[in-house]
Amino acid sequence: MKLDQELNQHGRDIIRTIEVVQSVTKLSTTAVDNFDSNGEELYTPPLNFSMVDNGIFRSGFPDTANFSFLKTLGLRSIVYLCPEPYPEHNMEFLKANRIQLFQFGIEGTKEPFVNIPEDTIREALKVVLDVRNHPLLIHCKRGKHRTGCLVGCLRKIQRWCLTSIFDEYQRFAAAKARVSDQRFMELFDASGFKDIPPSPCSCTKRR
Repeated sequence: MKLDQELNQHGRDIIRTIEVVQSVTKLSTTAVDNFDSNGEELYTPPLNFSMVDNGIFRSGFPDTANFSFLKTLGLRSIVYLCPEPYPEHNMEFLKANRIQLFQFGIEGTKEPFVNIPEDTIREALKVVLDVRNHPLLIHCKRGKHRTGCLVGCLRKIQRWCLTSIFDEYQRFAAAKARVSDQRFMELFDASGFKDIPPSPCSCTKRR
C-alpha cells in the first residue's frame, strides 16, 4: 500500500513537471536563435529540469541551447551552487534578461570526503524563500547533489517527511545518490525558518 502511494505520488510529480514545461513554452513571444528545420522555435530545458514549487525551479547547468526555454520562465534570479566563475555567455544572458545571480560556492567533492557547509545552505535558503526573487532557478553542474541537498532542506522547512525528501533526492541522483547527502538533510535543523506554510507531499496524504 505504501509503495503504491509513493508510486502514485511520483506519477503526479512527473505529470506536474510535464504540465509546467508545456505551459511555460507557450509564454515566450520574443525571437530566439534556436529553430528547427521547419523554422519552428525550439525549447530545450536544462538537464534535470523540474518545478520545485510555485516560482521555484531546479536543473543542471544551463547552456546556450537552454536560453530560449529559460526565457519562458520569466526568471528574476538564479541560485548557483558551484565555486567556479559563471561563464561569460551565461552572464550575458542574465544581463540581457535582468536576472540576478546569487552564487553560493559549494565544492563538488565526493564521498567519503564530503563537507557540506550548512551556513552556506542556510544563506541560499534565505534567497530561495524570498518571494521577491521569484521566479527562481536553482542549479549546480548536474542538478543532483548540491541542488538536491538544497531542495531537500527546503522540503524539511516545508515539513515533508524524510521518506518523501529522500525519494525526491534519489529521483534526480539515481545511481549517484550519496548517503552523506541524505544524512545531511536528515540532520538539518529547519526550526530557524518560521512562518513557512507546509507544502503537500506523499507523507501528508498518508495521515
